Amino acid sequence: MDIKNFPEAKTNVLSGLTVALALVPEAIAFAFVAQVHPLVGLYAAFMVGLITSLIGGRPGMISGAAGSLAVVMVALVVQHGVEYLFAAVVLMGVLQIGFGLAKLGKFIRMVPHPVMLGFVNGLAIVIFLAQLGHFKTPDGDWMSGAPLYTMLGLIAVTMAIIYLLPKLTSAIPSTLAAIVAVSALVIFSGLETKTVGDLASIKGGLPQFHLPDVPFDWETLKIVFPYSLILAGIGLIESLLTLNLIDDMTQTRAKPNRACVGQGVANVATGFFGGMGGCAMIGQSMINVTNGAHKNLSGISAALFLLSFILFASEWIEMIPLAALIGLMFVVSEKTFEWGSFRLFGKVPHADVFVGITVALVTVLSDLAVAVIVGVIISALVFAWQHAKHIEVNISTEEHGWKVYDLHGSLFFASTQNFLALFHPKEDPTEVVIDFRNARVKDHSAIEAIDTLAERYTQLGKKLHLRHLSPDCLELLDKAKGMIEVNVLEDPHYHPADNRLG
Repeated sequence: MDIKNFPEAKTNVLSGLTVALALVPEAIAFAFVAQVHPLVGLYAAFMVGLITSLIGGRPGMISGAAGSLAVVMVALVVQHGVEYLFAAVVLMGVLQIGFGLAKLGKFIRMVPHPVMLGFVNGLAIVIFLAQLGHFKTPDGDWMSGAPLYTMLGLIAVTMAIIYLLPKLTSAIPSTLAAIVAVSALVIFSGLETKTVGDLASIKGGLPQFHLPDVPFDWETLKIVFPYSLILAGIGLIESLLTLNLIDDMTQTRAKPNRACVGQGVANVATGFFGGMGGCAMIGQSMINVTNGAHKNLSGISAALFLLSFILFASEWIEMIPLAALIGLMFVVSEKTFEWGSFRLFGKVPHADVFVGITVALVTVLSDLAVAVIVGVIISALVFAWQHAKHIEVNISTEEHGWKVYDLHGSLFFASTQNFLALFHPKEDPTEVVIDFRNARVKDHSAIEAIDTLAERYTQLGKKLHLRHLSPDCLELLDKAKGMIEVNVLEDPHYHPADNRLG
């Protein structure tokens, strides 16, 4: 290794260690949500994290077992057992590989900024709320008295170290220093507080290859395919949005299609080695990126450290106080939330504010994939509505008495009714011109609207002249054929998005 690269490598390896420590309680918690053994979650965190970083991950992005997937998996596990889950994870991976090979990952760039803002803020709230479950006793009651105050005190110490240490030194990630310091404080002072070991034992061996123990027939496919499709979609949406976020933070550009394929390969492998599958984890990714770890080495290190915990260091890892990891995740939540979004009220369109708030709420109340889909749909409808209103005409009369409608705006499915309302065939003279020089014909609905208007004039015995339509429009028109005045030098070079075009 070039000595000049050593500081960067050290940063990525130490950040990987921090991320691995933070992965342990979450992987266990998500396994409990899916009602599978904790090692099923830990193996998924190891394998998905390692494989995505090796062959297809976005540098700096951490992948592993995810809660958004676990809430879908639980129904399959309860009804059919964990072996069907492994089969579903394999098929999920295959679908994700197909998505990437079809080069569909690029469409994540089309997610509007208000949706991304709502996604980030909603996820920050989810990360915060997920930690509150650790404040409950084994009986399900909320902690109180000395145990609560001890937990809160240790969380405060953890957060103080994370925020203050960078002002003194950057030799070691403040997140790792906080975990080590608080763990040492608890162990050597004998403080009584909840630890990782209170969740479950993480001791285990190497993951073993085995084919899912399910019948390989049509009935099995009918059971697992719906789950695989949903899991694949959620995993890709969460991963690609996290990829987008890290792109913005690091001012670099990753390859979304490659990330899709990498995640798919990782899930196929995980399903064959007893893991519950996974996707990008925004919380751990934020830890990694804020530590300055922007290379795949950090993800590889995190996965290998996690495996070493399982094989060799489970006794020590189980001694880590949960308060240290909760404090870390509280900081991640605070740094993930876009506090500047509050300053946007009154400065951006109300529709954008509504989209951002809606996505955040749906993220908290439902899941990330549903939130993003809802946000994109609302944004698309708002966009269509706004552009539908921006179609108008300037009316003039030519020397020989022809009435000219000079059309301005975009003609598409949402604006066709407004378009038709601009014309008054019964009141118009016998010769009428529509000039499309300043308009754009966008889709098949627009073509049909032009045909409808032409038919109205024809039925009244009047002649409609259509100027400056693109050659594509001329080919698609039916009832308006014979009404077109074509000037090749002035025809615009745009193409309507019509399903009759090849």
